[in-house]
Amino acid sequence: MEIAISAILTVVGLTMLCFGGNWLVSGGVAIARKFRISNLIIGMTIVAYGTSTPELAASVAAAGEHSAIILGNIIGSNIANVGMVIGIAAILVPLAVSKSVLKKEIPIMLGVSVLLILISIDGEISQYDGILLLAGLGVFAYYTFKDAMKQRAENKEKIEQGTNNVFLKSAGLIGIGIVLLYVGAILTVDNAVILAKEFGLSEKIIGLTVIAIGTSLPELITSIIAIRKGHADIGVGNIIGSNIYNILMIMGVGAALGGVMVGADVYVDYAIMIIFSLSLLIALKTGIIGRAMGICLTIGYVAYLAVTFFK
Repeated sequence: MEIAISAILTVVGLTMLCFGGNWLVSGGVAIARKFRISNLIIGMTIVAYGTSTPELAASVAAAGEHSAIILGNIIGSNIANVGMVIGIAAILVPLAVSKSVLKKEIPIMLGVSVLLILISIDGEISQYDGILLLAGLGVFAYYTFKDAMKQRAENKEKIEQGTNNVFLKSAGLIGIGIVLLYVGAILTVDNAVILAKEFGLSEKIIGLTVIAIGTSLPELITSIIAIRKGHADIGVGNIIGSNIYNILMIMGVGAALGGVMVGADVYVDYAIMIIFSLSLLIALKTGIIGRAMGICLTIGYVAYLAVTFFK
């Protein structure tokens, strides 16, 4: 009976994720138009923060006694975001990636990934390391804010009328969307963990797979919805922003609350995270992540899951 209830609640959670993702994208696009900011920036900020709330909730809940779940969740989510989310999205529709993303945002994502590896060398991501990551989050937020203000200044002529009503409606959609994503992800993850434990999976495996996939569902749903609405830049920005926030914000908060122990076997997962991130640079020449690339990323992610489960 408990398994049946957990399965039903998982489906309810997935449904909430679908509605939440839809409203978050709709509100984000309207905000971008109101403030004359690109969809990419909105994807990397409002949408990325919103879809990262499940990872934050899961990490805060696991802080201290279950720190293995935090690290597994972050690494697994970053791998899932590229392999599963971008992979599936690119299969549906080839993704156009702007040169600024390839030259600035993706290197930033790779840089914070390398930083995570460096602070793990001593076998622990300490509370001081957590504070360092949160400081990095502040720097990145300032960089993004300056970029947004620059775009706003360059697009003065694109002022929309009736902005007050647009803002209230958009803010409402974003707020409801984030709440639905948060509650939906918690329902999905909590009940997926119950189902996973029935099969005897370890905390690390649960973090790398079940929770990572569960907390990446908002990114997947939101990105697919954005792409279907013709806003592929929101989908790509969402993934890049989420991967940066997962390390700087989620790991920063998790480590600052009680430190996170790092086992020697996690470096294999670190390497896979870097490889998946580097694969996005293949689009440097064409500016497009095509279906062939999407298929390769998805197959690679499925292979990673299989190896993780059976190693």
